[in-house]
Amino acid sequence: MAGMDRESVTVADVEPVGPEAIALRLATPADFDARPGQFVKLVTTVDGEEVSRFYTISSPDVEETFELTIGIDPDGDVSPHLRDLAAGDAVTLSGPYGNAYYEDEANVLILAGGPGIGAAIGIAERALADGGEAAIVYRDEAPIHAERLDALADRALVRVLDGDDPLEPAVEAAIADDQQVFVYGFADFLDAAITALEAAGGQPDAAKVENFG
Repeated sequence: MAGMDRESVTVADVEPVGPEAIALRLATPADFDARPGQFVKLVTTVDGEEVSRFYTISSPDVEETFELTIGIDPDGDVSPHLRDLAAGDAVTLSGPYGNAYYEDEANVLILAGGPGIGAAIGIAERALADGGEAAIVYRDEAPIHAERLDALADRALVRVLDGDDPLEPAVEAAIADDQQVFVYGFADFLDAAITALEAAGGQPDAAKVENFG
């Protein structure tokens, strides 16, 4: 994927997508090429100080605009500021980065926790648009992107679990041969997902994994 250094980009839209979560849609700059599952570095100014964070692309493509799904930490420095942006505002962008992204696989299974669902939905939508197959297992105490998940459930296997639900039964039901597995979430979710993948007879070493921290 073609990367770029810091460039100012325009906010196209900011949309709430669940409790304490937004979809930040940005105008795609020239020469920017990325896949769902890659991430970018956003730089903005808060109280006169330049701050930056990394966010994963959650749209199936980057034609004209692309989306980042952002969990809001009410006590954080950056995410509340991003939530308050409006169309026409600007942020600085660099990237894309990462190697745990969609690469035209014909059959994908994405295990997602928390804001990792953004990458999961983007990959699933892209795989289906390309004529492939997709499955999502998503665990969160307060699920987000409900509308897109409902739409995907008509075309793919989608399992949404509460925060304390075990992953193993859902992963066992979703896993298949010749399937690329992706895992997105925070460290505790990654541990649980890898354990569930092993229990289902999968190959954790072949999974594409992104740790959100």
